[in-house]
Order: sequence, then structure tokens, then C-alpha cells
Amino acid sequence: MKTKIILAFVAWAINSTIIMAQETIRQTAGRDQLGEFAPKFAELNDDVLFGEVWSRTDKLGLRDRSLVTITSLISQGITDNSLTYHLQSAKQNGITRTEIAEILTHIGFYAGWPKAWAAFRLAKDVWAADTAGEDAKAAFQREMIFPIGEPNTAYARYFIGNSYLASLSKEQVAVSNVTFEPGCRNNWHIHHATSGGGQMLIGVAGRGWYQEEGKDAVEILPGTVIHIPAGVKHWHGAAKDSWFAHLAFEVPGEGTSNEWLEPVSDEAYGQLK
Repeated sequence: MKTKIILAFVAWAINSTIIMAQETIRQTAGRDQLGEFAPKFAELNDDVLFGEVWSRTDKLGLRDRSLVTITSLISQGITDNSLTYHLQSAKQNGITRTEIAEILTHIGFYAGWPKAWAAFRLAKDVWAADTAGEDAKAAFQREMIFPIGEPNTAYARYFIGNSYLASLSKEQVAVSNVTFEPGCRNNWHIHHATSGGGQMLIGVAGRGWYQEEGKDAVEILPGTVIHIPAGVKHWHGAAKDSWFAHLAFEVPGEGTSNEWLEPVSDEAYGQLK
């Protein structure tokens, strides 16, 4: 019976109802550092550059904006703290260690070799922890039947840590595999519906967690099936010491939508074993 229920929901993949809304990027560096000395500059930096331009994610994604920004800074020879900040943002927005190495090599031919060298010194520090991570990711892929896929950049702002998305089918059924690096989890969120709706998760590989608000977290292992009613606030992600992958499906319903909420706190997450 459970198998029939699972197959009935296969066509409703996780991204079918996620809202692709523009999100405001919040920045306070201008006011924190120059608010009293240069309030207008602080306003332009925080409210216009980040609050308006960077926030036009419906026009250009954060990953591409990071790529344009670091290219521009390096081309001008700016390799100070501002470049470090934008390299960190680029990593958060989904640019991998392998990609940044290729990006800086390419920039070197057009912006100048010394500028690329200076940028590499900063990038090595920002992506230092990813050397072992890349090896672990490759090992996890070998133990999983489904592909890990590409960095989940479109929704990176709703995750702590790096996640990956692989579309498995777009024909009769639309199926996606979602992979989380160790410690990665999505924000609290709610699947709304006027009738029906909700979500279902199926563990694929590794070890992860699912938690509803006000309840204890539930461990997800390969084969674990989680049914999430509409209107229930919840989150899911990897254990802190394990890569994790699950299939996620939306239950058919009317008036369905997804509401992203606050991140899962480090304190609450750290209590999970």
C-alpha cells in the first residue's frame, strides 16, 4: 500500500511549487562602518547597491552577480577585504572550489597574471575546507544510485551549507534528487494548500534529519519515508557528520505554495546526534 502511495505522488517534485520570488538582500556594512561619518554613502551601499541591485534576483541570480563582481574587482586590481567578502559570498552562492580556480585562471589571461596571483591567495583561504569536501562528495556519489547534480544556487539563500539538485525525469513524472553536504539544512518552511497538499520525503543515501515545529527530530536513512501535512512548519537536512540525499515530492492539492522562514539555529541543530 505504501508503495502505491509513493508512486501516486512521484509526479510532484519538490520544486514544482516553490515560489521564485525576488528576495531582498540585507546588508549593514555601510551603516556599521560609515553610518555616522558618511550616512548617504552608507545608505547607497546598504539600501541601493545591495537592497535594490543585488536583490534583483528575478533578473540575474546571486551566483552570476557574484561572478560579475569578483571579475570586476580583480580586473581593477582590488584584492583587499572587499574581494575576500565577495569571494566568500560567491562560495555561499554556489561557486565551487573547482569553478573558482578555473574562473581566476581565465581572468588572469585578460586582467593580468599578477592580479590573478593575488586573487588566488585569497581564494585558497576561502575554499580551503573544500579540498577534503570534494573528495568526500565524490565518495558519496559512488555509493548513491542517483546523481548528486548541480549546486542548488537558485535556493541557496534558504539553506545553511551547500546543497545540490539533480532532475531525474521531466517526462511522465518529474523527479528530483536533493543532496546535502554534512551540516547542511534548509530553513524552516511551510507547504501551504487550500485543500490537499503537503510534501513527502524518501531517504536515498547517507543520514539526515526531519523535524516538525514542537516535535523531536526524526532520523532519515535510506528507505525512510516522511509524510508532511500541509500547513506544518518543518525543516530537513543532513546530519552534521554525514552527506545526505533524499527524493522530495509535493502532494497534489489546490492553492499550493511554499513559505520560507527563519534558519534552523546552530544551537538547536547542534543538539542532534
